[in-house]
Amino acid sequence: MVGMSRQRETAAVLHDGSVVPVQIRGSGPALLVPVRVEPYDPSTAATMALWGADPDLGESLVAGLEATHQVITCDYEGHRMAHPAVSTLTPENLAGDLLVIADAAGADRFAYYGYSWLALAGLQLAVRSQRVTALAMGGFPPIDGPYAAMLAVTRAAHAEAVAQVIRAATAPPGEVVPEEVAPGDWDAATIQVDPDQTQQFVTLYEHLQDFDDAGVAASLTMPRLTFAGSEDTIVYSPKWGDATVEIAGPIARHRSRLVEQGWRVRLLQGLDHIGAMNSSNALPVLRDWLDSISGLADPA
Repeated sequence: MVGMSRQRETAAVLHDGSVVPVQIRGSGPALLVPVRVEPYDPSTAATMALWGADPDLGESLVAGLEATHQVITCDYEGHRMAHPAVSTLTPENLAGDLLVIADAAGADRFAYYGYSWLALAGLQLAVRSQRVTALAMGGFPPIDGPYAAMLAVTRAAHAEAVAQVIRAATAPPGEVVPEEVAPGDWDAATIQVDPDQTQQFVTLYEHLQDFDDAGVAASLTMPRLTFAGSEDTIVYSPKWGDATVEIAGPIARHRSRLVEQGWRVRLLQGLDHIGAMNSSNALPVLRDWLDSISGLADPA
């Protein structure tokens, strides 16, 4: 029937033995996108929208790409929050997890798109496997990635998560009224996660401190895309490690170098980290690039 897409579900066993659902929709060359497609409950969706996030991100990406690609999705971030890999979320295991997700979908060769730390994951995957036919990195620079800054932020987040556990254990009995935080006030926001959830990202960034991203970016030969919002710079207060996480800056500084190496480079004017991630902004960039490399990337 016209308008109906093929859809199936499977599951992948990750490096820690946990099992994650995998969805496959559409037909054509395989494209792995580790993103949630299940809808959020109305309250969560409304809160995400207030903070500028796109609660329909995953579904919108799949709907926009399934006509030309077999889109493989998996809520890897959500799974890791539910099943933290406290001491084993290393770059090697991260790449290995993405490969077994592709295996579960039956994709021997595949393109990859990830945003933020999942873009970082794609770079780790591409340098470790010959199976990646094309790489799209959104919201994380291929060169001069903020690995040291993110280690400071994740260590601060972990310390806050541990402190909250201690405060909760030692607080007198009684009702605790949640703090009201205005949307967009990241500095006033608190960590509402288990320490294991934050510790796994400390593990990841500790293992990336000596990563030669410039060398890797120059060594890759498959079609590559990097994009970010032009305003994607986050300055954290001492509460969050007193770090500055630069995303747009390195892409802008190294634009000519990246283009010479074969990267497609896009800076989306006026957008911050969350804005460039939204499907209304990311999908046209991604779709245009995929169309431009059609026939260049190997089929799955």
